[in-house]
Amino acid sequence: MAEAARAPLPETDAASDAAFGPWPQHSVLVVDDEEGVRSFLARALGNRCGLVESAPSAEAAAELANRIHFDVVILDIALPGKSGVQWLRELKAGGFAGDVILVTAFADIDTAIQALRAGASDFILKPFRLDQILASVKRSIDRARLVRENFVLKRQLAERSGDEGIVGQSEAIQQVRTMVRRLAPMPSTVLVLGESGTGKEVVARALHQLSPRASRPFVPVNCAAIPGDLIESELFGHAKGAFTGAADARNGLFYYAQGGTIFLDEIADLPPVIQTKLLRVLEDRRIRPVGSNREVPVDVRVIAATNRDLVHEVESGRFREDLFYRLDVVSIRLPPLRERPGDIAMLARHFVLQLAPHLGVEALPLTADVARALAEYPWRGNARELRNFVERSLILGHYPLEALAIEDAGSDVEADALDAPESLAEVEKRHMLSVLEAAGGNKTEAARRLGISRKTLERKCALWGIRS
Repeated sequence: MAEAARAPLPETDAASDAAFGPWPQHSVLVVDDEEGVRSFLARALGNRCGLVESAPSAEAAAELANRIHFDVVILDIALPGKSGVQWLRELKAGGFAGDVILVTAFADIDTAIQALRAGASDFILKPFRLDQILASVKRSIDRARLVRENFVLKRQLAERSGDEGIVGQSEAIQQVRTMVRRLAPMPSTVLVLGESGTGKEVVARALHQLSPRASRPFVPVNCAAIPGDLIESELFGHAKGAFTGAADARNGLFYYAQGGTIFLDEIADLPPVIQTKLLRVLEDRRIRPVGSNREVPVDVRVIAATNRDLVHEVESGRFREDLFYRLDVVSIRLPPLRERPGDIAMLARHFVLQLAPHLGVEALPLTADVARALAEYPWRGNARELRNFVERSLILGHYPLEALAIEDAGSDVEADALDAPESLAEVEKRHMLSVLEAAGGNKTEAARRLGISRKTLERKCALWGIRS
């Protein structure tokens, strides 16, 4: 299908032209056999988009699309060789998820129907005004943004932790707040260090919310929770047919974090091959989906976290030294609860006020005795363990402080066993009997607290000659 005459170049309108863009995180491919149209649209869109490429034919466009990720394609129907509609079908069959805007000089309703059935998002007649193209591109980019944000929102709702802020007034936490405020406006990579449960994701969210990227996605990723053979696809996406089961192309989490922040928790658990690829992403700001030759530009701030000693991991050869230095531009260390006992009551009140409405129960008052008991407990699981204790308390309707005493006594037994010449069997017997006594002789409750079955406890008691 060939056009009888060349359509005149699009007209510009300064007022409407100024109403669109910019779209610095998005890329557009213009496919038209008229050099004037390609040049005109490349100039107009180049002022707004992060990347604009052009091609005179479907074949040339296919080569570009294999190498470069495009969010939107502006495609002329009448092309030399393969028609625009033919290439559109191939493009969609290959897994292209972006929008395709078809343009033509013919007002043919049958052609328009074919184009829309082939997967076009819009259909524009030549000669067109620039504001028509810009409005169509804007709709496409808005749709892409909504898809990303909906994906991120669902993920956040599924993985959201209960912690909503950096709570506490200790000097250590004040220093953390100061660092967060100082670093948030900057684009630098941040490494958050601390024991499990200290609130590393809370700090990462605070860095995002106080940054210029706050209106864009925050994508948390638990690197330890994703199987090693899937993590590359999860992070960077994959092409259709890249591996068994990859029936469709899929975008990765870096793609969905465009313009925002990606939080890589448990970074030390990344397999070595993924460490290498992450280093390249940090240096080049481009990702390459699994099984694809194209690279996707990404504008993402990276915040990483770990509860391990990364220096030791580097020395042992388990973590790349160059990646460590690339991540450790600046670090924030979160203190464990045992180093800031004065914050524990405040954090517990925060959890009570946060969880009570969610559970549909009344908030429990935090008396001086309860606050003192909480401050004296070591909280090896830190804020996460404290939050779980508060949630359990709200469900029960009281603070089960006896459980803390028992668990603490259990840890004392373990410590004593290191110094005393007792056998493991004697330590086990003493601990089990202390729990049974604390449970008032109730074997079912004692077994629950010990994390064993009642049958096991009864067998032990029979062995020790204890009857009930």
